[in-house]
Amino acid sequence: MYLGIDLGTSSVKAVVIDDAGAVRASASSPLTVSHPRPRWSEQDPAAWWAATEAAVGEVLRGVDASRVAAIGLSGQMHGATLLDKDDAVLRPAILWNDGRSDLECAALEKVPRFREITGNLAMPGFTAPKLAWVREHEPDIFARVANVLLPKDYLRLKLTGDYMTDASDAAGTLWLDVRQRQWSDDMLAATGLDRSHMPEVFEGSQPAGRLRKDLAERWGMATVPVAAGGGDNAAGAVGVGIVRHGQAMLSLGTSGVYFAVSDGFRASPETAVHSFCHALPATWHLMSVMLNAASCLDFTARLTGYADVAALLADAEGEGLKPDGPVFLPYLTGERTPHNDAHARGSFTNLGPDTTRTDLANATLEGVGLGLLDGLLAVEGTGLIADEITVIGGGSRSAYWTQMLADILGKRLVLRAGGEVGPALGAARLARLAVEPGASLDVVCPMPAVTAVREPDAARHAYFRETRHPLFRRSYEQLKPLYTDAVPGDDFRPS
Repeated sequence: MYLGIDLGTSSVKAVVIDDAGAVRASASSPLTVSHPRPRWSEQDPAAWWAATEAAVGEVLRGVDASRVAAIGLSGQMHGATLLDKDDAVLRPAILWNDGRSDLECAALEKVPRFREITGNLAMPGFTAPKLAWVREHEPDIFARVANVLLPKDYLRLKLTGDYMTDASDAAGTLWLDVRQRQWSDDMLAATGLDRSHMPEVFEGSQPAGRLRKDLAERWGMATVPVAAGGGDNAAGAVGVGIVRHGQAMLSLGTSGVYFAVSDGFRASPETAVHSFCHALPATWHLMSVMLNAASCLDFTARLTGYADVAALLADAEGEGLKPDGPVFLPYLTGERTPHNDAHARGSFTNLGPDTTRTDLANATLEGVGLGLLDGLLAVEGTGLIADEITVIGGGSRSAYWTQMLADILGKRLVLRAGGEVGPALGAARLARLAVEPGASLDVVCPMPAVTAVREPDAARHAYFRETRHPLFRRSYEQLKPLYTDAVPGDDFRPS
């Protein structure tokens, strides 16, 4: 058996799979996010570890822990976890959806060969700009930094005592030479760091440390290997068998991600497409990312007084989408693909006196879908086109929304068993590959069984592409000048 641990933004999930690849047990433990200032997003790494201990403890109660042969890790990408020489955490971790470092991004873009090395634009969500911000605004803390770890690799440190990472997660820092899959000395130097501050880079399917003896004894396990693992999107792709050139998936979690696999390095930074290493050797992927996807449903449910998202979805489906209804821009905490706009904010427009909360619910579902269409078109602009897309994440549970997304994207969407635990399942699969390096990907990483298919309706797709999507794009362009003007200064305090 194999244990997979996924450190998400809203929870830590743990799964155990058997030797046939079936999920035998799963558990989760919740997390909260702090927003101490506008555009800031932080978490306490101690909360990550507490949630991990809770999730692992629960999931192992349902299995024979002594049979677990390896552990795999997955996690939210880009987070900056800063440690001193004694491994003490120096400040709350700055997360992937934090937008404070836009000025530092502009400086990094001036580094010679920046886009050639990184394959990406400099965005506030990435790790390197965060360290540049700390260097500028918290110099006392920066001076004490001995190690910088990504979120899942902080868990690895707690599990193994080792400083290690994988190429897929490291590719999201802007310190990695993505083509070469190793740290770039030039990019590290641009933020006042060097390789001594960085964990060693492994492929996701390689062993990267062993479980500490005291934890092994507490959990009833051997001191098993811990696989390097992957960033949450790469691990999620492994979990649903998206491992070969031309395969693609759509992840409907807190963020919304379109992920397409490539057998070689390619990039399109001018459209804010992410170019990263996959969690498997000699494999890369392109990815469009919108910062707010399923989280927008939580926002609108709270704003309009629904008891929960399930109630919002039921109401939206019962009423249906109106052809001339409100337009929702899902940029609650800024946006990445295709705008790279940390200042963007959400909005409802095209409201009328008869607008109801059901209209706002449907507008939210549509607006997230139109944002995902932006990302899909950006990736397809590189020539990497998929006819079929596997859907994972919590948002995939809604038949109504996934059908709407198929119509918006004009793509056949396939739902598969276990999609809601994709990253943790992918981490468990990478754990198996770490101890069975010669195993076939077809055996270890098959596509799970199809549970549903959403075929796009041609007429509805034409309506979304020709009518709603242009209106959606014009709404952003018209509001864009207002976003920066509305941002308070760093010294602003409410009265």
